[in-house]
Amino acid sequence: MASMTPEQLRNRTQDFALRIVKLFRSLPRSPEAQVIGKQLLRCGTSVGANYRAVCRSRSKAEFIAKLGIVVEEADESAFWLELLIKTGTFKKEQVEGLLNEAQQLTALFNASRTTTRRS
Repeated sequence: MASMTPEQLRNRTQDFALRIVKLFRSLPRSPEAQVIGKQLLRCGTSVGANYRAVCRSRSKAEFIAKLGIVVEEADESAFWLELLIKTGTFKKEQVEGLLNEAQQLTALFNASRTTTRRS
């Protein structure tokens, strides 16, 4: 994948958040789906918000620390999406694109964190 600019990543993480909100709105009203959905809503929207904080980092250490939060939130989003599949709330095909994006964001931000640590 070609490297993305901070602006492109801000847009990408915001698009991810919007897709998470749409998925949350489509969840069944069952208690378990709502609990999982609220967890997903929190971490999925947090990816973009925390990436914006990364962009405002004042030092390398702060950049790495804040990037770590983005990695955790993206990975947690993947976990809750997987759980929605495994509980039968959604078929894999219904959330596969969103799950793939969560995994890609996790990998992308983790690689960035690793590269920054080494430099």
